Amino acid sequence: MKQKTVYVCNQCGNEFPKWSGKCFACGAWNSLSEMNVVPQKRGNTIESKEQKGTLASIQEISVQDELRFDTGMGELNRVLGGGAVSGSLVLVGGEPGIGKSTILLQICEKLCCKSKVLYISGEESVRQLKLRANRLGVNPENLFVYAGTDMDDIVSVAERISPEIMIIDSIQTVYKSEVTSTPGSVSQVRECTLQCMELAKGKGITVFVVGHVNKDGYIAGPKVLEHMVDCVLYFEGEKNNSYRILRAAKNRYGSTNEIGVFEMLDKGLVEVKNPSAALLEGRPTDVPGTCVACVMEGTRPILAEIQALVAATAYGTARRMSSGIDYNRSALLLAVLEKRAGFKMGNYDAYINVVGGLKIDETSADLPTLLAVASACRDKPLPCDLASFGEIGLTGEIRSVSAPQQRINEIKRLGFKRCVAPRQNAKEIVVPEGLEVLFAKNIREAIAALI
Repeated sequence: MKQKTVYVCNQCGNEFPKWSGKCFACGAWNSLSEMNVVPQKRGNTIESKEQKGTLASIQEISVQDELRFDTGMGELNRVLGGGAVSGSLVLVGGEPGIGKSTILLQICEKLCCKSKVLYISGEESVRQLKLRANRLGVNPENLFVYAGTDMDDIVSVAERISPEIMIIDSIQTVYKSEVTSTPGSVSQVRECTLQCMELAKGKGITVFVVGHVNKDGYIAGPKVLEHMVDCVLYFEGEKNNSYRILRAAKNRYGSTNEIGVFEMLDKGLVEVKNPSAALLEGRPTDVPGTCVACVMEGTRPILAEIQALVAATAYGTARRMSSGIDYNRSALLLAVLEKRAGFKMGNYDAYINVVGGLKIDETSADLPTLLAVASACRDKPLPCDLASFGEIGLTGEIRSVSAPQQRINEIKRLGFKRCVAPRQNAKEIVVPEGLEVLFAKNIREAIAALI
């Protein structure tokens, strides 16, 4: 058949008949890649023979057979929504060395107790994989390893041993011989992922796929790769920090708000059952510019330390830097602090950091961020037994947040004696014994009571 050349956007997955410097769908520049498409007649391999051509009412469909199974790691089960779903396609992404291959090899120890697992290694030989397995203490009987990159050979191996779970490490190294482009290109990644999806849906095999990230932090390859899979998991963390955070960017079978916290040790990844205590470990006391925030990650309240440093600027324009908090959000909060609380921030450089590598997207960290900046600006420490939460509006008011009672209970559980909370949440909170809660109306009132 005659080949057809199209150009695919790496950011949104849209196709165009000719190349241009800008994607007309999403507006990204220099994101179009050439792809040769050979028209192929595909069989209906996604559906099983029992399901092919059947029509039924949704009330008549039974899902009792579609049970979740335990992966052996409670934090991974939490992110997946209670465990992995049989026949699902899960994409695990992250920076090199963050722990993608490590966690997938570790869960094989538990999964092989009840299931047959096939590990496809496209980057390591079987001997190299065995050395890594010995270091992690993984040596189950039902773990089969195949080192190869040809997708047709991988499918034939999977059909021969019939595994319940298959792991491909990584999708950028696998290729199809019918596609003329190099492995890792847009067309190769797209075709190989489609065949993985057919294996998962047609034969009920749970497939875990490792995906590399590009310099922008997104999965390398077209955006359509994320549309094809059922779950997209991202590893976050800094290389000089031992803590790793697993977050779901997409999950068809559960919430995308849950996170899992791990610690990278010499024996692999270890679950952190109490992430709040881990993130607050080593926190300095009686030091200006630090405040504890209580944020919600899904259904779990987490306490994290926010630090701020304020110094007189040496240039005409004050410098702003933030790590763990959105830069634009931090600039907005500093403007509110100057306008509504009387702090002259235009003459000072401001640096904001969330300790532990945690990235906070929730607006409930606004109040502790401003308290830390105000403490650093006046060079007066906040009480070491204080935690806070609350959203800040442009007029300086402290607005209500969700799940206030859960936050209060977590603050009390970790031994804090004082808390600053929005006044609008006062009716929803039952203050536990031994905890003093200050319900503040605006940022000026909160700062006056503490600093």
